[in-house]
Amino acid sequence: MALVDCPSCSNKISDKTKNCQHCGLSIGTADAEDIERKKSLNKYLKSQSVQMQSMLAMLLFVAGFGFMYWGGAIPGGLQYNIAIGLTLVGFVWYIVNRVRLVFLKRSD
Repeated sequence: MALVDCPSCSNKISDKTKNCQHCGLSIGTADAEDIERKKSLNKYLKSQSVQMQSMLAMLLFVAGFGFMYWGGAIPGGLQYNIAIGLTLVGFVWYIVNRVRLVFLKRSD
């Protein structure tokens, strides 16, 4: 018994299995069109996940920014430091997700 890559999701599966336990692809009855369709669906779902994370990062950035400027935070205080932290985390997370999307689109 050996481990091979699933043709759809590229996760390791047994060469004796009939279905991939990760993506559910039926190995024995799948043709090339089914495999390509499943790969396309997995890529779409991954893209949607990264876009959702980008939206959450943007929300964190805006919340931290608003908390800092409209919340009456005094520079040097705890509220101000938390707001700066939220803003920085949201900004960095957003940039990282944008880079991930570029790499995901280039992987075609």
